[in-house]
Amino acid sequence: MDIEEFRAQAHRFSDWMASYLAGIERYPVRSQVAAGQILKLLPESCPNGGESMDAIFADFERSIMPGITHWQHPRFFAYFSANSSPPSVLAEMLTATLGAQCMLWETSPAATELELRMMQWLRDLVGLPGEFSGCIQDSASSATLCAILAACNRASAGRFAQEGLAGGPPLVLYTSVDAHSSVEKGARIAGLGAANVRKIACVAEGGMDALALESAIAADRAAGRVPAAIVASFGTTGVGAIDPLADLAAIARRQQVYLHVDGAWAGSALILPEVRALAAGLEQADSFVFNPHKWLLTNFDCSAFFLRNPAELTAVLALTPSYLESAGAAHMPEYRDWSVPLGRRFRALKLWFVLRSYGADGLRELLREHLAWTRRLAQRIEQTPGFVLTTPPRLALLSFRYQPDAALSQAANDALNEALLQGINDSGALYLTKTRHQGRTVIRFMIGQTYTRWHHVEQAWDAIVQTARGLKTQSIP
Repeated sequence: MDIEEFRAQAHRFSDWMASYLAGIERYPVRSQVAAGQILKLLPESCPNGGESMDAIFADFERSIMPGITHWQHPRFFAYFSANSSPPSVLAEMLTATLGAQCMLWETSPAATELELRMMQWLRDLVGLPGEFSGCIQDSASSATLCAILAACNRASAGRFAQEGLAGGPPLVLYTSVDAHSSVEKGARIAGLGAANVRKIACVAEGGMDALALESAIAADRAAGRVPAAIVASFGTTGVGAIDPLADLAAIARRQQVYLHVDGAWAGSALILPEVRALAAGLEQADSFVFNPHKWLLTNFDCSAFFLRNPAELTAVLALTPSYLESAGAAHMPEYRDWSVPLGRRFRALKLWFVLRSYGADGLRELLREHLAWTRRLAQRIEQTPGFVLTTPPRLALLSFRYQPDAALSQAANDALNEALLQGINDSGALYLTKTRHQGRTVIRFMIGQTYTRWHHVEQAWDAIVQTARGLKTQSIP
């Protein structure tokens, strides 16, 4: 493809992108294809000769689009949003065009220095103390893994990076039973093993039981094991519970244990001054992560990872063979040493575009709307016969159950809610996900999509109620 054809196709693609976003509500929210359906449409081998872009794009629309779940749809209320915005998309177009691999300062000085500044902006926006330094990771899972690596090296007095875990006392990680699965996964990758992950019970209102945590740490010390890290949650994936960060920070100080806070979704809400009281104690953590790609209009992937002492991480990850020596190393952070991959994308550019385009006040206004709509939805749920609000609004997340008959057994009521969820998602009208809460199946409802407005929430609730009423006469085992 020559440059002039590229120019023409780029105009065509940008027109398609704008039309897609403008008309996204015509698509079912969740892809409606069956497993293997897309695969059957794809040739089994690579073509020998090149094909025209017209043919390729026609196949994109015919073979790929039916298998896309539309995360930018305004009735996407599942998981947590991976919300985007036009300024972010435009920046990603520039990033792809530049094609820079930003592993070192000198491989693109602007990438390193813009990332440094953007992390300072974000740090200040969420109210972190000035001693924290940040970098952009691909996901909170990667950031949590890095925190675990730093914690292990600290707990072993540097032996972890040089000698590994063999021959030493087991290192132990503590998190709540409701923490994200990436915490245990990170412990496995780091070599701790699932057997050395303590999943601490939560109190009735949600959040890790601090007394149970301190007891578990004492028991491990008595058994000759070394407590290495506490991973706290600021907004669990299931129901948005918040661990008592101040209590956990006090325990971490007393016990000399590394404290990492996973705020992947809820951390973005800290740009709202009125929310920060929920995170009291965060300022005492050793590291913190949240994802602008979940709630700050910056498309995936963009995860903001902050460390009080980055040297604890670079002591594990920094290696500098001659071919990676950089002229900027004495003056600028070399972010290749702050993450597991050597290669790094120019992620700071889209964050810069978004923060400048919307401004702090524009982003705060959007998040406040999401919080307000979640409270209004909770009222609707409580006023609708047959439905139970199982967890109240936690920022922009709540959960509910359909419970029309008190005589139904727990198993039967769980099955009814599974059937309701399937009916909702199969309709294509909206997309929701479930979780387990206090031993019961509940349905999550999360408001955070860029293009969602209150009428989309109302439409979604009406569709939920209509689907539920259609299940009442079905036989539930």
